[in-house]
Amino acid sequence: MLPDGNTLLTLPKVAVLRSFVMNHVIHHRAQLGVYLRLNDVAVPSIYGPSADEDPMGLG
Repeated sequence: MLPDGNTLLTLPKVAVLRSFVMNHVIHHRAQLGVYLRLNDVAVPSIYGPSADEDPMGLG
């Protein structure tokens, strides 16, 4: 990244995409989980079963 010819960032484009964009998406997904919990809504599984789901299916 070279604004006005000065080196600002030397990461490869894929590293910038992964570190900035993906972390931003993960951050907002976590915010959504907090928002749902605060409103007494069961949080769906995102990366596997959530604490709001019955892991044994005993419902």
